[in-house]
Amino acid sequence: MKFSVRAKGRTINLNIRPVPPVRVGVAVAALSLAVAVAVGAASTASASPSVSITVASLVPGATASATAQFNTQVKQFEAANPGIHVTSVQYDWTGPTFAAELAAGTLPTVFTVPFTDGRSLGAAGQLANLTKYAKSYSWFKDFNPAAIAEGTDSKGQVVAIPEAAYAQGLQYNRQLFADAHLNPNDPPTTWAQVATDAQAIVKANPNVAGFSMMGANDNTAGWILTTLAYAFGGRMETGIGAKAVATFNNAGAVAALNMIHTLRWTDNVMGSNFGLSWGTSNQAFAAGQIGMFVSGSDVYTNMVQADSIPAGIYGLAALPLQGKGAGALGGGTLAAVKPTATQAQIAASMKWINFYYMQPLVNKTQAIRNAKSLTADNQPVGVPEFPIFNAKTYELAQKWIQPYINVPQSAFAPFNKAILKDQLIPEPEAATQAIYGDLDSVVEDVLTDQNANIPALLAAANSAGQASIAQAYASS
Repeated sequence: MKFSVRAKGRTINLNIRPVPPVRVGVAVAALSLAVAVAVGAASTASASPSVSITVASLVPGATASATAQFNTQVKQFEAANPGIHVTSVQYDWTGPTFAAELAAGTLPTVFTVPFTDGRSLGAAGQLANLTKYAKSYSWFKDFNPAAIAEGTDSKGQVVAIPEAAYAQGLQYNRQLFADAHLNPNDPPTTWAQVATDAQAIVKANPNVAGFSMMGANDNTAGWILTTLAYAFGGRMETGIGAKAVATFNNAGAVAALNMIHTLRWTDNVMGSNFGLSWGTSNQAFAAGQIGMFVSGSDVYTNMVQADSIPAGIYGLAALPLQGKGAGALGGGTLAAVKPTATQAQIAASMKWINFYYMQPLVNKTQAIRNAKSLTADNQPVGVPEFPIFNAKTYELAQKWIQPYINVPQSAFAPFNKAILKDQLIPEPEAATQAIYGDLDSVVEDVLTDQNANIPALLAAANSAGQASIAQAYASS
């Protein structure tokens, strides 16, 4: 599979070997203090004798088991680092809430942001400079170049640490497929089949949405529209940085919106809730209210931790791709530190990032103990993601945890089989979240106005998007 991303004006192509991606997990339980000390000692950076940090934890509504696992990690970390006190804060990134917390200075010391935000936030001085601390860890040299580029600003400073990557996929409910006499092991591979299967699902279960589209005005609607435009061969930008040009009214975006309009108004298979966001889509899917929707390949973990998804209903397929240049949108998550942190807090924060995010991916003992404890607590091991480290490091991690994979591989088989040959396309580089916000209203209008003028909506949004790009680089 080819993964191309923009980095400092260059395109980096990654050829990822066909090994089913696995997320080791977000929780480490029941580690001995000796092991915790050993895996936390990779850095030469040290924190002051007494320092307090706050760290982003699980999303609001996480299950008691997931919360207990996180709290156990905090205790283990503090025991291994007696000079550091950690307070966890529930955290759920959305564009508007993040912007408000950033402006108010209320973010935790350690938090996460999408790949799309790392360089722009760093350039604006809104992330701490982690360079000297990050480079002191042995794993730093093993980063996938495309991944670490997302956390490196134009001055070469490391301002965020990649911790996970994903590709967009078609989430589908295997039980609703079976109820509709569809084969759960044979999900749709074309958008025409998506429409046909959605109709069958609604016919069998009139109170569910055969296909759902995120429509919330929090950048998620624009994110999913961009995903669908990519799947039809379109792009929302050309060029990079200050020279980027908004291209919202491309043929792929028009085709995607026409499909949404048909599913909504002609086929009537999209239910009645058109304001779903990332979190509420997960909730509705886990509750059996959605047959299919588009989201990241790693979302199953959240559905287990926060939404108690019933065993056996989850399925993941690669997105249908149609037209020249079609590909799957790919992205990821960065761990960052707020810019007002002291040097002692930055050093302590990097110790936490190493312990919580990095060690389960690079240390055999930690990876195995992590996978075993997750399995014991019925937390998922084996959810598809894409490697943030080089092939050798990644493949070693997969070998270590293979005996503990507990997610049904049949649920992910359609995705793993197809995604390996698909082109993975990064999110728009310039003013990413702002242009997603500019596209939100287009999706909302198409979902709520049967007579929506799609070309006119895209043209108006395109003007707003170009202004967002200009504003983002006004001081550069």
